[in-house]
Amino acid sequence: MSDITLYNLPGCPYCAKVKDKLAELDLDYEQIDVPRAHSERTEVEEVSGQTGVPVLVDPENGVEGMPESDDIVEYLEKQYA
Repeated sequence: MSDITLYNLPGCPYCAKVKDKLAELDLDYEQIDVPRAHSERTEVEEVSGQTGVPVLVDPENGVEGMPESDDIVEYLEKQYA
């Protein structure tokens, strides 16, 4: 079981890109859907310092709040492929 968490906004194409990579690598993860309004995204802001999504948390590997879908996909490839 993985401790990976993905902060997600339903319908977000960048989030979908990360979820596709997680599925491709057959990784279990917890998905936390964030509110549409940036002003209401306090939890993701506490984790990453910003309100954009996706944000990945992987405490087992020292990742406490990685933003940017391209960076997340690259990280997942290197760490889990």
